[in-house]
Amino acid sequence: MNSPNRDILVIVKNEFMTDRFIQQEIRSLNELLHQAESPESFCKAHELVNRNYITSKKEKIIKAARHFRLRPFRFLINKN
Repeated sequence: MNSPNRDILVIVKNEFMTDRFIQQEIRSLNELLHQAESPESFCKAHELVNRNYITSKKEKIIKAARHFRLRPFRFLINKN
């Protein structure tokens, strides 16, 4: 698994935790965030709204989200 380029602050309650335990916690957090940031999760949480229709199709949502600015009258709506 590739190591993502992110800063994670891990606050531990016990000062006697080893570096090995802390590294394991960081790996677990990275795995959890990797799953939450996946394209599948993004598509489950969003809908693409065009002027005349709403779609939940994964391909269309990913294609629209690749652009910095959406085309006119298209919106990504979070379902949460």
